[in-house]
Amino acid sequence: MSGKEISPVVKQVLELGPPLLFFVAYLYMRDETYLIGGREYSGFIVAAAAFVPILLLSLAILWRLTGKLSRMQVFTVVMVVVFGGLTVWFNDERFFKMKTTLVYGLFALILGVGLLQGRSYLAWVMSEFLPMTHEGWMKLTWRLTLFFAALAIGNEIVWRTMSTDAWVKIETFGFPLLMFLFLWIQILALQRHMIEDEGGDA
Repeated sequence: MSGKEISPVVKQVLELGPPLLFFVAYLYMRDETYLIGGREYSGFIVAAAAFVPILLLSLAILWRLTGKLSRMQVFTVVMVVVFGGLTVWFNDERFFKMKTTLVYGLFALILGVGLLQGRSYLAWVMSEFLPMTHEGWMKLTWRLTLFFAALAIGNEIVWRTMSTDAWVKIETFGFPLLMFLFLWIQILALQRHMIEDEGGDA
């Protein structure tokens, strides 16, 4: 059953709102220490903890409006809940930072397993929205697998060698911008593999 269509603006607000709210909360809380339940938490950890219910609420609204969530959205929210919980439980911000590495790394691994089988799991997820030949999907999947692996390595380098401020900015703006630019370039480069909609002549 296909989902209901909603305004692209509303969709973007629901998808991009939680990371932006996390960024704003972090900027506001980063220099503070909070005593909660007898334990001291840094502003980063409090902001990370707040991010979890905000993301859950955002996706619940998106699901309510559209009737569906993508597999990537479900996987990402599970990772956020698990690693957000570990961050608070162990009072250690490294878990929240490692989440990004694991998300990108697992995406690369899953797509890579499909490629070894001669299949594109990416096509299974996205072919409904982007009609393309099998050859096109295989090329895009190879490239995206390498790109996700590079992002996972990049995240490890960033959080292990740079400040928390730098990581939050790169996580909120840098990685999403790189993803947007990469996909835009790939769509342009793979135009000859696109399948035209044949249902236009009535």
